[in-house]
Amino acid sequence: MKMAKKCSVFMLCAAVSLSLAACGPKESSSAKSSSKGSELVVWEDKEKSIGIKDAVAAFEKEHDVKVKVVEKPYAKQIEDLRMDGPAGTGPDVLTMPGDQIRTAVTEGLLKELHVKKDVQSLYTDASIQSQMVDQKLYGLPKAVETTVLFYNKDLISEKELPKTLEEWYDYSKKTANGSQFGFLALFDQIYYAESVMSGYGGYIFGKAKDGSYNPSDIGINNEGAVKGAALIQKFYKDGLFPAGIIGEQGINVLESLFTEGKAAAIISGPWNVEAFSKAGINYGITKLPKLENGKNMSSFIGVKSYNVSAFSKNEELAQELAVFLANEKNSKTRYEETKEVPAVKSLANDPAIMKSEAARAVTEQSRFSEPTPNIPEMNEIWTPADSALQTVATGKADPKQALDQAAETAKGQIKAKHSGK
Repeated sequence: MKMAKKCSVFMLCAAVSLSLAACGPKESSSAKSSSKGSELVVWEDKEKSIGIKDAVAAFEKEHDVKVKVVEKPYAKQIEDLRMDGPAGTGPDVLTMPGDQIRTAVTEGLLKELHVKKDVQSLYTDASIQSQMVDQKLYGLPKAVETTVLFYNKDLISEKELPKTLEEWYDYSKKTANGSQFGFLALFDQIYYAESVMSGYGGYIFGKAKDGSYNPSDIGINNEGAVKGAALIQKFYKDGLFPAGIIGEQGINVLESLFTEGKAAAIISGPWNVEAFSKAGINYGITKLPKLENGKNMSSFIGVKSYNVSAFSKNEELAQELAVFLANEKNSKTRYEETKEVPAVKSLANDPAIMKSEAARAVTEQSRFSEPTPNIPEMNEIWTPADSALQTVATGKADPKQALDQAAETAKGQIKAKHSGK
Protein backbone atom coordinates (compact mmCIF):
# COMPACT_ATOMS: atom_id res chain seq x y z
CA MET A 1 0.00 0.00 0.00
CA LYS A 2 1.36 3.37 0.85
CA MET A 3 4.74 3.88 -0.29
CA ALA A 4 5.48 6.85 1.68
CA LYS A 5 4.40 6.69 5.27
CA LYS A 6 4.07 3.63 6.59
CA CYS A 7 5.16 3.40 3.25
CA SER A 8 4.89 6.38 1.65
CA VAL A 9 2.38 6.90 -2.12
CA PHE A 10 2.92 5.62 -6.49
CA MET A 11 4.63 8.58 -7.91
CA LEU A 12 5.75 10.12 -10.82
CA CYS A 13 6.41 13.71 -9.95
CA ALA A 14 5.73 16.52 -12.13
CA ALA A 15 6.90 14.47 -14.97
CA VAL A 16 7.43 10.83 -14.77
CA SER A 17 10.72 9.91 -16.37
CA LEU A 18 13.23 7.40 -17.56
CA SER A 19 16.95 7.63 -17.63
CA LEU A 20 18.42 8.69 -20.86
CA ALA A 21 21.43 6.54 -20.45
CA ALA A 22 20.59 2.96 -21.24
CA CYS A 23 23.49 2.04 -19.09
CA GLY A 24 25.71 3.60 -16.52
CA PRO A 25 29.27 4.78 -16.71
CA LYS A 26 31.48 2.40 -18.65
CA GLU A 27 33.89 0.25 -16.77
CA SER A 28 37.44 -0.09 -17.90
CA SER A 29 38.44 -3.49 -19.27
CA SER A 30 40.54 -4.08 -16.16
CA ALA A 31 37.55 -3.36 -13.94
CA LYS A 32 35.46 -5.80 -15.95
CA SER A 33 38.10 -8.41 -15.73
CA SER A 34 38.35 -8.02 -11.94
CA SER A 35 34.57 -8.45 -11.60
CA LYS A 36 34.54 -11.68 -13.61
CA GLY A 37 33.03 -14.52 -11.61
CA SER A 38 31.62 -12.24 -8.93
CA GLU A 39 28.10 -12.63 -7.56
CA LEU A 40 25.79 -9.78 -6.66
CA VAL A 41 22.63 -10.08 -4.60
CA VAL A 42 19.66 -7.81 -5.32
CA TRP A 43 16.73 -7.44 -2.97
CA GLU A 44 13.73 -6.54 -5.12
CA ASP A 45 10.17 -5.76 -4.04
CA LYS A 46 7.62 -8.56 -3.70
CA GLU A 47 6.18 -9.71 -7.02
CA LYS A 48 8.27 -7.14 -8.89
CA SER A 49 11.33 -9.15 -9.93
CA ILE A 50 9.69 -9.87 -13.30
CA GLY A 51 10.30 -6.19 -14.05
CA ILE A 52 14.09 -6.56 -13.96
CA LYS A 53 14.46 -10.10 -15.31
CA ASP A 54 15.76 -9.03 -18.73
CA ALA A 55 17.95 -6.26 -17.29
CA VAL A 56 19.60 -8.69 -14.88
CA ALA A 57 20.28 -11.18 -17.68
CA ALA A 58 21.84 -8.45 -19.83
CA PHE A 59 24.00 -7.21 -16.95
CA GLU A 60 25.21 -10.74 -16.19
CA LYS A 61 26.21 -11.26 -19.81
CA GLU A 62 27.95 -7.90 -20.17
CA HIS A 63 29.93 -8.18 -16.94
CA ASP A 64 30.37 -11.96 -16.76
CA VAL A 65 28.91 -12.04 -13.25
CA LYS A 66 26.03 -13.78 -11.48
CA VAL A 67 23.15 -11.73 -10.07
CA LYS A 68 20.85 -13.36 -7.55
CA VAL A 69 17.47 -11.66 -7.13
CA VAL A 70 15.58 -12.12 -3.85
CA GLU A 71 12.08 -10.69 -3.34
CA LYS A 72 11.31 -8.91 -0.06
CA PRO A 73 8.71 -6.29 0.90
CA TYR A 74 10.53 -3.08 -0.03
CA ALA A 75 9.41 -1.14 3.05
CA LYS A 76 10.98 -3.81 5.29
CA GLN A 77 14.31 -4.28 3.54
CA ILE A 78 16.19 -1.79 5.71
CA GLU A 79 15.07 -3.69 8.81
CA ASP A 80 16.55 -6.89 7.39
CA LEU A 81 19.70 -5.10 6.25
CA ARG A 82 20.45 -4.06 9.83
CA MET A 83 20.86 -7.72 10.72
CA ASP A 84 21.89 -9.39 7.47
CA GLY A 85 24.39 -6.72 6.37
CA PRO A 86 26.87 -7.15 9.23
CA ALA A 87 26.36 -10.92 9.09
CA GLY A 88 27.47 -10.98 5.46
CA THR A 89 24.16 -12.37 4.21
CA GLY A 90 22.67 -9.10 2.98
CA PRO A 91 22.30 -7.67 -0.51
CA ASP A 92 24.60 -5.60 -2.65
CA VAL A 93 21.67 -3.66 -4.08
CA LEU A 94 18.30 -3.14 -2.41
CA THR A 95 15.14 -1.16 -3.03
CA MET A 96 13.51 1.05 -0.42
CA PRO A 97 11.15 4.01 0.18
CA GLY A 98 12.65 7.47 -0.23
CA ASP A 99 11.49 8.56 3.21
CA GLN A 100 13.82 5.98 4.81
CA ILE A 101 16.96 7.23 3.09
CA ARG A 102 18.25 9.70 5.67
CA THR A 103 17.67 7.29 8.55
CA ALA A 104 19.54 4.54 6.68
CA VAL A 105 22.42 6.91 5.89
CA THR A 106 22.59 8.09 9.50
CA GLU A 107 22.86 4.45 10.59
CA GLY A 108 25.65 3.80 8.07
CA LEU A 109 23.65 1.30 6.03
CA LEU A 110 24.06 2.80 2.54
CA LYS A 111 26.97 3.65 0.26
CA GLU A 112 27.19 7.06 -1.34
CA LEU A 113 26.78 6.81 -5.10
CA HIS A 114 29.25 8.56 -7.40
CA VAL A 115 27.46 9.05 -10.70
CA LYS A 116 27.73 11.86 -13.18
CA LYS A 117 25.34 14.81 -13.20
CA ASP A 118 23.96 13.78 -16.58
CA VAL A 119 22.76 10.53 -15.02
CA GLN A 120 21.18 12.35 -12.08
CA SER A 121 19.46 14.76 -14.45
CA LEU A 122 17.53 11.90 -16.03
CA TYR A 123 15.13 11.86 -13.09
CA THR A 124 12.46 14.25 -11.91
CA ASP A 125 13.70 16.80 -9.40
CA ALA A 126 11.51 15.56 -6.55
CA SER A 127 12.51 11.93 -7.04
CA ILE A 128 16.26 12.59 -7.15
CA GLN A 129 15.97 14.97 -4.19
CA SER A 130 14.51 12.11 -2.15
CA GLN A 131 17.85 10.31 -2.57
CA MET A 132 20.01 13.20 -1.38
CA VAL A 133 21.41 13.58 2.12
CA ASP A 134 23.60 16.60 2.81
CA GLN A 135 24.04 17.13 -0.93
CA LYS A 136 25.28 13.56 -1.42
CA LEU A 137 23.51 10.93 -3.51
CA TYR A 138 22.57 7.58 -2.00
CA GLY A 139 20.23 6.04 -4.54
CA LEU A 140 18.59 6.24 -7.96
CA PRO A 141 14.80 6.44 -8.32
CA LYS A 142 13.06 3.40 -9.78
CA ALA A 143 9.39 4.41 -9.41
CA VAL A 144 7.10 7.08 -8.00
CA GLU A 145 3.55 7.18 -6.71
CA THR A 146 1.00 9.64 -5.35
CA THR A 147 -2.53 9.36 -4.11
CA VAL A 148 -5.19 9.94 -6.77
CA LEU A 149 -8.98 9.98 -7.05
CA PHE A 150 -10.77 6.79 -8.10
CA TYR A 151 -14.41 7.17 -9.13
CA ASN A 152 -17.10 4.67 -10.10
CA LYS A 153 -18.26 5.46 -13.63
CA ASP A 154 -21.53 3.61 -13.02
CA LEU A 155 -22.36 6.06 -10.24
CA ILE A 156 -20.89 9.29 -11.55
CA SER A 157 -19.58 10.25 -14.98
CA GLU A 158 -16.38 12.13 -15.67
CA LYS A 159 -18.36 15.21 -16.69
CA GLU A 160 -20.26 15.17 -13.38
CA LEU A 161 -17.14 15.02 -11.20
CA PRO A 162 -17.04 17.87 -8.68
CA LYS A 163 -14.01 20.10 -9.24
CA THR A 164 -13.31 20.99 -5.60
CA LEU A 165 -13.33 19.17 -2.27
CA GLU A 166 -16.07 21.51 -1.11
CA GLU A 167 -18.17 20.51 -4.12
CA TRP A 168 -17.56 16.88 -3.22
CA TYR A 169 -18.93 17.72 0.24
CA ASP A 170 -22.11 19.08 -1.37
CA TYR A 171 -22.36 16.04 -3.65
CA SER A 172 -21.96 13.69 -0.69
CA LYS A 173 -24.63 15.59 1.24
CA LYS A 174 -27.10 14.64 -1.46
CA THR A 175 -25.81 11.09 -1.84
CA ALA A 176 -24.92 9.68 1.58
CA ASN A 177 -27.74 7.75 3.26
CA GLY A 178 -25.93 5.43 5.63
CA SER A 179 -25.43 2.63 3.14
CA GLN A 180 -24.47 4.58 0.03
CA PHE A 181 -21.80 7.28 0.02
CA GLY A 182 -20.38 9.95 -2.25
CA PHE A 183 -16.72 10.82 -1.64
CA LEU A 184 -14.61 8.97 0.95
CA ALA A 185 -11.03 9.36 2.21
CA LEU A 186 -8.92 8.22 5.15
CA PHE A 187 -8.69 11.73 6.54
CA ASP A 188 -8.04 10.42 10.05
CA GLN A 189 -4.46 9.76 8.87
CA ILE A 190 -1.94 12.53 8.20
CA TYR A 191 -0.76 10.71 5.08
CA TYR A 192 -4.09 11.63 3.49
CA ALA A 193 -5.16 14.64 5.56
CA GLU A 194 -2.00 16.54 4.66
CA SER A 195 -3.50 16.85 1.17
CA VAL A 196 -6.10 19.22 2.61
CA MET A 197 -4.14 20.83 5.44
CA SER A 198 -1.19 21.81 3.25
CA GLY A 199 -3.54 23.32 0.69
CA TYR A 200 -4.50 25.91 3.29
CA GLY A 201 -0.93 26.54 4.43
CA GLY A 202 -0.14 23.70 6.81
CA TYR A 203 3.10 21.73 6.51
CA ILE A 204 5.03 19.00 8.27
CA PHE A 205 8.44 20.65 8.57
CA GLY A 206 9.62 24.05 7.43
CA LYS A 207 12.48 24.20 4.94
CA ALA A 208 15.78 26.04 4.84
CA LYS A 209 16.89 27.92 1.71
CA ASP A 210 18.84 24.88 0.51
CA GLY A 211 15.69 22.76 0.64
CA SER A 212 16.64 20.82 3.78
CA TYR A 213 13.99 20.20 6.42
CA ASN A 214 13.99 22.07 9.74
CA PRO A 215 12.62 19.61 12.35
CA SER A 216 12.25 22.40 14.91
CA ASP A 217 9.69 24.11 12.66
CA ILE A 218 6.54 21.99 12.77
CA GLY A 219 3.49 23.28 10.90
CA ILE A 220 0.83 20.64 11.55
CA ASN A 221 -1.01 23.01 13.91
CA ASN A 222 -0.64 26.39 12.21
CA GLU A 223 -3.66 28.41 11.10
CA GLY A 224 -3.85 26.77 7.68
CA ALA A 225 -3.55 23.24 9.05
CA VAL A 226 -6.35 23.93 11.54
CA LYS A 227 -8.57 25.31 8.76
CA GLY A 228 -7.97 22.19 6.69
CA ALA A 229 -8.73 19.93 9.66
CA ALA A 230 -11.98 21.82 10.28
CA LEU A 231 -13.09 21.08 6.73
CA ILE A 232 -12.16 17.44 7.20
CA GLN A 233 -14.19 17.29 10.42
CA LYS A 234 -17.33 18.39 8.56
CA PHE A 235 -17.36 15.19 6.50
CA TYR A 236 -17.48 13.09 9.65
CA LYS A 237 -19.71 15.37 11.73
CA ASP A 238 -22.38 15.51 9.02
CA GLY A 239 -22.42 11.75 8.51
CA LEU A 240 -20.86 11.80 5.05
CA PHE A 241 -18.11 9.38 6.15
CA PRO A 242 -19.07 6.12 7.90
CA ALA A 243 -17.60 5.53 11.36
CA GLY A 244 -16.01 2.33 10.06
CA ILE A 245 -13.34 4.16 8.07
CA ILE A 246 -11.78 5.55 11.24
CA GLY A 247 -8.86 3.63 12.72
CA GLU A 248 -6.77 0.64 11.75
CA GLN A 249 -9.49 -1.15 9.77
CA GLY A 250 -10.48 2.01 7.93
CA ILE A 251 -8.56 1.11 4.78
CA ASN A 252 -10.37 -2.22 4.45
CA VAL A 253 -13.79 -0.63 4.93
CA LEU A 254 -13.07 2.16 2.45
CA GLU A 255 -11.86 -0.22 -0.25
CA SER A 256 -14.76 -2.61 0.34
CA LEU A 257 -17.32 0.17 -0.02
CA PHE A 258 -15.77 1.15 -3.34
CA THR A 259 -15.50 -2.39 -4.74
CA GLU A 260 -19.10 -3.06 -3.66
CA GLY A 261 -20.32 -0.02 -5.57
CA LYS A 262 -21.35 1.81 -2.40
CA ALA A 263 -19.02 4.81 -2.80
CA ALA A 264 -18.90 7.12 -5.80
CA ALA A 265 -15.27 8.13 -5.27
CA ILE A 266 -12.34 7.51 -2.94
CA ILE A 267 -8.79 8.71 -2.49
CA SER A 268 -6.36 5.83 -2.92
CA GLY A 269 -3.25 5.04 -4.95
CA PRO A 270 -2.01 3.10 -7.98
CA TRP A 271 -1.35 0.17 -5.68
CA ASN A 272 -5.09 -0.58 -5.95
CA VAL A 273 -5.40 -0.53 -9.73
CA GLU A 274 -5.11 -4.29 -10.09
CA ALA A 275 -7.38 -5.05 -7.13
CA PHE A 276 -10.15 -2.74 -8.35
CA SER A 277 -9.85 -4.14 -11.86
CA LYS A 278 -10.19 -7.70 -10.57
CA ALA A 279 -13.24 -6.61 -8.58
CA GLY A 280 -14.91 -5.67 -11.86
CA ILE A 281 -15.42 -2.01 -10.95
CA ASN A 282 -15.95 0.32 -13.90
CA TYR A 283 -13.67 2.98 -12.49
CA GLY A 284 -11.87 6.08 -13.67
CA ILE A 285 -8.79 7.74 -12.19
CA THR A 286 -7.90 11.39 -12.02
CA LYS A 287 -5.85 13.84 -9.97
CA LEU A 288 -7.12 15.03 -6.60
CA PRO A 289 -9.63 17.91 -6.61
CA LYS A 290 -8.93 21.56 -5.90
CA LEU A 291 -9.84 23.45 -2.73
CA GLU A 292 -12.08 26.49 -2.58
CA ASN A 293 -9.00 28.75 -2.41
CA GLY A 294 -8.03 27.58 -5.90
CA LYS A 295 -5.11 25.42 -4.83
CA ASN A 296 -5.02 21.78 -5.83
CA MET A 297 -5.02 19.20 -3.07
CA SER A 298 -1.46 18.01 -2.62
CA SER A 299 -0.13 14.58 -1.76
CA PHE A 300 3.05 12.92 -0.66
CA ILE A 301 5.23 11.62 -3.46
CA GLY A 302 6.50 8.19 -2.65
CA VAL A 303 9.77 7.21 -4.30
CA LYS A 304 11.14 3.70 -4.61
CA SER A 305 14.85 3.55 -5.31
CA TYR A 306 17.80 1.28 -5.94
CA ASN A 307 20.50 1.69 -3.29
CA VAL A 308 23.85 0.09 -2.57
CA SER A 309 24.43 -1.58 0.78
CA ALA A 310 27.29 -0.27 2.88
CA PHE A 311 28.20 -3.91 3.49
CA SER A 312 28.64 -4.79 -0.19
CA LYS A 313 32.04 -6.32 -1.01
CA ASN A 314 31.61 -5.24 -4.64
CA GLU A 315 30.44 -1.67 -4.26
CA GLU A 316 31.65 -0.41 -7.66
CA LEU A 317 29.96 -3.25 -9.49
CA ALA A 318 26.89 -2.84 -7.29
CA GLN A 319 26.71 0.83 -8.27
CA GLU A 320 27.01 -0.14 -11.94
CA LEU A 321 24.06 -2.47 -11.45
CA ALA A 322 21.94 0.16 -9.66
CA VAL A 323 22.57 2.66 -12.48
CA PHE A 324 21.78 0.01 -15.08
CA LEU A 325 18.51 -1.09 -13.46
CA ALA A 326 17.31 2.51 -13.15
CA ASN A 327 18.23 3.68 -16.64
CA GLU A 328 15.65 4.78 -19.22
CA LYS A 329 15.40 1.56 -21.18
CA ASN A 330 15.09 -0.68 -18.14
CA SER A 331 12.72 1.73 -16.37
CA LYS A 332 10.33 1.52 -19.29
CA THR A 333 10.56 -2.27 -19.42
CA ARG A 334 9.92 -2.45 -15.68
CA TYR A 335 6.82 -0.27 -16.10
CA GLU A 336 5.48 -2.57 -18.81
CA GLU A 337 5.80 -5.54 -16.46
CA THR A 338 4.86 -4.00 -13.10
CA LYS A 339 2.88 -0.81 -13.97
CA GLU A 340 4.98 1.12 -11.47
CA VAL A 341 5.36 4.65 -12.82
CA PRO A 342 9.02 5.40 -13.60
CA ALA A 343 10.77 8.53 -12.31
CA VAL A 344 12.59 9.28 -15.53
CA LYS A 345 11.72 12.67 -17.03
CA SER A 346 11.79 11.54 -20.64
CA LEU A 347 9.09 8.96 -19.99
CA ALA A 348 6.60 11.56 -18.83
CA ASN A 349 5.18 11.80 -22.33
CA ASP A 350 5.98 8.32 -23.55
CA PRO A 351 2.86 7.05 -25.40
CA ALA A 352 3.24 3.54 -24.01
CA ILE A 353 3.07 4.88 -20.46
CA MET A 354 0.69 7.79 -20.92
CA LYS A 355 -2.00 5.56 -22.41
CA SER A 356 -2.48 4.36 -18.83
CA GLU A 357 -5.08 6.45 -17.01
CA ALA A 358 -3.37 5.71 -13.69
CA ALA A 359 0.02 6.87 -14.97
CA ARG A 360 -1.50 10.06 -16.36
CA ALA A 361 -3.23 10.78 -13.05
CA VAL A 362 -0.07 10.20 -11.03
CA THR A 363 1.91 12.37 -13.43
CA GLU A 364 -0.55 15.24 -13.14
CA GLN A 365 -0.96 14.92 -9.38
CA SER A 366 2.81 14.96 -8.98
CA ARG A 367 2.77 18.59 -10.10
CA PHE A 368 1.06 19.47 -6.82
CA SER A 369 2.95 17.10 -4.57
CA GLU A 370 6.14 16.87 -2.51
CA PRO A 371 8.28 13.96 -1.34
CA THR A 372 7.54 12.55 2.06
CA PRO A 373 10.11 14.15 4.41
CA ASN A 374 13.09 11.79 4.54
CA ILE A 375 14.53 12.87 7.89
CA PRO A 376 14.41 10.56 10.96
CA GLU A 377 12.30 13.11 12.84
CA MET A 378 9.40 12.29 10.52
CA ASN A 379 8.95 9.10 12.52
CA GLU A 380 7.80 11.25 15.44
CA ILE A 381 5.03 12.89 13.40
CA TRP A 382 2.93 9.97 12.20
CA THR A 383 1.45 8.64 15.45
CA PRO A 384 0.70 11.96 17.24
CA ALA A 385 -0.81 13.43 14.06
CA ASP A 386 -2.94 10.35 13.36
CA SER A 387 -4.16 10.27 16.96
CA ALA A 388 -5.11 13.94 16.77
CA LEU A 389 -6.97 13.50 13.50
CA GLN A 390 -8.91 10.57 14.92
CA THR A 391 -10.13 12.71 17.82
CA VAL A 392 -11.13 15.32 15.24
CA ALA A 393 -12.95 12.70 13.17
CA THR A 394 -14.84 11.34 16.18
CA GLY A 395 -15.66 14.81 17.50
CA LYS A 396 -13.77 14.29 20.75
CA ALA A 397 -11.67 17.43 20.21
CA ASP A 398 -11.77 20.54 18.08
CA PRO A 399 -9.09 20.77 15.37
CA LYS A 400 -6.91 23.40 17.07
CA GLN A 401 -6.87 21.63 20.40
CA ALA A 402 -6.07 18.27 18.81
CA LEU A 403 -3.36 19.55 16.49
CA ASP A 404 -1.72 21.67 19.18
CA GLN A 405 -1.40 18.56 21.31
CA ALA A 406 0.00 16.56 18.38
CA ALA A 407 2.62 19.22 17.67
CA GLU A 408 3.69 19.36 21.31
CA THR A 409 3.95 15.58 21.49
CA ALA A 410 6.00 15.44 18.28
CA LYS A 411 8.33 18.20 19.49
CA GLY A 412 8.88 16.37 22.77
CA GLN A 413 9.67 13.09 21.02
CA ILE A 414 12.02 14.80 18.59
CA LYS A 415 13.87 16.46 21.45
CA ALA A 416 14.12 13.20 23.38
CA LYS A 417 15.18 10.98 20.48
CA HIS A 418 17.00 13.22 18.04
CA SER A 419 18.61 16.10 19.90
CA GLY A 420 22.35 16.35 19.40
CA LYS A 421 22.27 14.23 16.23
